[in-house]
Amino acid sequence: MLIRRSHEDGVTTLTLDSPHNRNALSAALVGELHDALGDAVRDAGTRAVVLTHTGNTFCAGADLRDRRPTGPDDLVRLLRTILELPKPVVARVAGHVRAGGLGLLGACDIAVAGEDASFAFTEARIGLAPAVISLPLLPRIDARAAARYYLTGERFDAREAARIGLISAAAEDPGKALEPVLDGLRRGSPQGLAESKRLVTAGVLRAFDRDADDLAALSARLFASAEAREGMTAFLERRDPAWAR
Repeated sequence: MLIRRSHEDGVTTLTLDSPHNRNALSAALVGELHDALGDAVRDAGTRAVVLTHTGNTFCAGADLRDRRPTGPDDLVRLLRTILELPKPVVARVAGHVRAGGLGLLGACDIAVAGEDASFAFTEARIGLAPAVISLPLLPRIDARAAARYYLTGERFDAREAARIGLISAAAEDPGKALEPVLDGLRRGSPQGLAESKRLVTAGVLRAFDRDADDLAALSARLFASAEAREGMTAFLERRDPAWAR
């Protein structure tokens, strides 16, 4: 099992538990997470879902070692499921987030990260681009910041992540910071929460309707390219790619 489940006082917690690959988005993890979200929808006792992790990394992005890698259509489906879930999804981050993992944060309704967390869009450094994850991210984050961090791959901290709209807040103790948030969600009616969420996700879902097919095709094309093969091989071999200066 790569997704651990627990339930307490109206909140279902889904914990990414794949430490061997830093909770990377393997096909197995993506499939289990999708199933767990579906079960949370069907559970009348669940008012909200918390998405969190074991280890020091929330999610490292695509699993470059996976023999059956997650396809772009699978990632589109997962991100859309989080956005369309009629129950709020809250991310609690106490570690680092890279590449595709940032897409998970973008799809969540609320996200709080510890002050020692770090974030980076590393795709351009290995011949890829943040294609599919742009669907939930670009409607929500600062455009100038997106340009800088998409292009440079620089790491940035939780306070900067909050400033640009990637997360809701940075906190010394994310769990404690989320206590009043979860209390507020428990007080919401199922109908009230579902319809309120529909209002704030409508613009993001329009981006999915408009661009998902094109961005999934772009992602597939980039992953299949010779340049990306060199970039991913260099990453796995812990060396600079051929183009690095």
